[in-house]
Amino acid sequence: MSTLNLDDFTDLIERPDGGVRRDAEARRERQIVPPGSLGRLDELGEWLAAAQGSVPVRAVERPRVVLFAGDHGVASLDVSARPAGGTDRLVREVLEGGSPVAVLARRIGVPVRVVDMALDCDPETLPADVVRHRVRRGSGRIDIEDALTPEEAETAFRTGMAIADEEADSGTDLVVLGDLSVGGTTAAAVLVAALCGTDASVVTGRGGLAIDDLTWMRKCAAVRDALRRARPVLGDQLQLLATVGGADLAATTGFLLQCAVRKLPVILDGVVSAACALVGQRVAFRAPDWWLAGHDSGEPGQSKALDRMALEPLLAHGVTVGEGAGALLALPLVQASAALMAQLPERLPEPEPEEAPDAAPEAGTAPEAGTTPEANAAPEAGTGGPAVADGTDTTASAAASTEE
Repeated sequence: MSTLNLDDFTDLIERPDGGVRRDAEARRERQIVPPGSLGRLDELGEWLAAAQGSVPVRAVERPRVVLFAGDHGVASLDVSARPAGGTDRLVREVLEGGSPVAVLARRIGVPVRVVDMALDCDPETLPADVVRHRVRRGSGRIDIEDALTPEEAETAFRTGMAIADEEADSGTDLVVLGDLSVGGTTAAAVLVAALCGTDASVVTGRGGLAIDDLTWMRKCAAVRDALRRARPVLGDQLQLLATVGGADLAATTGFLLQCAVRKLPVILDGVVSAACALVGQRVAFRAPDWWLAGHDSGEPGQSKALDRMALEPLLAHGVTVGEGAGALLALPLVQASAALMAQLPERLPEPEPEEAPDAAPEAGTAPEAGTTPEANAAPEAGTGGPAVADGTDTTASAAASTEE
């Protein structure tokens, strides 16, 4: 009998600190650039400050790419453009530095970790640190059989939790989450359709390496058949992952939930990580507050899952390659938001206006408007009086008439 109680995650997972987020918003309002003028970078910076519990927000200095890998038995139905059991080739490309995510990670300076959960290959052909967590060799064909036994599903789930703890304990401050699989998008589509109550055709996409119409129809049929097997176990998320998921998807789900427990932010990649996040939301409704949607891959299942979790993708570049590449492209945006929130100077306080000194008029008198005390003073003897409008001196005119 399983000793893993998924209900514990509801109590363990808290939302990012709302008070810290309000402090971050207040600090942003005091900065020299008007709030809102940086678009979503403002929102990202405030979210990151709340996730870190820090104002000003700290720089993201130790991010890491984590990729869970596995083969899926449903790929034998020719639902993918890649050959069934061929995920080990994708893993080798990443390890050798020739895949898109490896190139991008090298350029940005982010380490990549690959975790073999169910590759269908000889473990001796891959490094020991990659294969040491493997649960089984390939997952079952989900249209006619369970992907995993209940024991394997729990082992995979706990492995994901353990890896999240390892990353948090090692100082990783943000995770870019992806997958390496053949047939994984088919299993992900089943999970999304089951949890969102939709038909197979609504969530079935073309995959990372685009498939033709005939292959898409076979994929829809496989999703439809697996969906019939998924609906009776919707109330038990671990059993759902065992029935129509796979070891890599179960590990990804455990990883996401434990990252939320450890307050470790995660950027989601494509439909596989989105589907696992949707399962995680069913387990603990506050968990999605710790996740970002890195990009829109164009997969309908991903869009459906993100919409259900109210997560808006940061980018929409049409990247379908998978393996965390699209999510990794969003990392510089998160880092830029942190830098702006922390380093933009605050406005100087407005100087208080100086009070003018009050004039002290003579007792009992009030000067006329527009005059000064000098203008009202009596002229001294022998001096000219005030000039009249035509410019003549009235005193001088009076003296001339007397002489006449």
